This record gives sequence, C-alpha cells and structure tokens, in this order.
Amino acid sequence: MPVRCHHTEVIETDPSTVFRMIDDLPATAKWLPPCVSLDNLSHPSPEKNAVGDRLRYVYRQGRRTGEMDGQIVARVEGRQIHCLYADKMFEVSVDLQVAPGSVAGTTDSTHIIQITPKSFFGRLMSPLVRIGVGKQTRTASANLKKLLESKVS
Repeated sequence: MPVRCHHTEVIETDPSTVFRMIDDLPATAKWLPPCVSLDNLSHPSPEKNAVGDRLRYVYRQGRRTGEMDGQIVARVEGRQIHCLYADKMFEVSVDLQVAPGSVAGTTDSTHIIQITPKSFFGRLMSPLVRIGVGKQTRTASANLKKLLESKVS
C-alpha cells in the first residue's frame, strides 16, 4: 500500500522564481534534507529538463548513503515537475507544483510525495516511512520557502 503525503506552502515571491528553483535539480540539495545530489543524466543544464530525462538521486538517511535512478515523467514550464525514482525497495513519486497564491506576489508551492514499497522489507518499513515522509515533506517545503524568501529580502 502506497504512503502518500501532500503539503502546500505559501511562498512570498512570484511563481516563476519558485519554479526556477525546483527546476534547478542540483539546487535540490539546498532545500531537501536527505538530498546529497540530484543530477539530470540526459542534460546537465537545468534549462533543458524535459520529460523522459534520466535522473540520479543520491541521499543520506542517518549514516547510510543511497542512490535512486529516476526520470522526469511530467514537466509543465512554470507550473510542474514530476519525477519518479526507484531502487530495490521503493518507487517514489515526487510531484512539485507551483501556482499563483491567493495574495498578489505569492506562490502556492505544493509537494505531493507517494512512496510505494516494492519488496517485503519495504512493506515492513511502511509504518516508519509513513511517519518520516510527512515530516520530511513539511521540512523540505519550509526550507524551500526560507531559501526563496531570503533571496527576495
């Protein structure tokens, strides 16, 4: 059974600025706590991210460093980048969406994360994953907000 988390953060800057940051894959390590690196293996330049591009995500959980292969499965300029990652134990869907906020000059930044266990051990870990993914998603959203708002002021 998949573990799903949905979180929206209001960021006090324009949507294009937020989208540029989430579309800059190497910059992900600045705001996503477990991320060590995220690289587009198909195109090293962030201006060239496209559906079908292959990705490599390196993360650190505690003392363990891991790696997942990924792919961009949807990308709408200025609005969305959706990636799928997988390793032996999990498939992870990361859908980052950007929309104008209800107040002028703000952006609603939505993170939708879904983690699907692929192995028996992954299914056993699901309760821990469920606890951690919500906190991690909220922390990543808050870090992105802080990073972007500090650049505006």
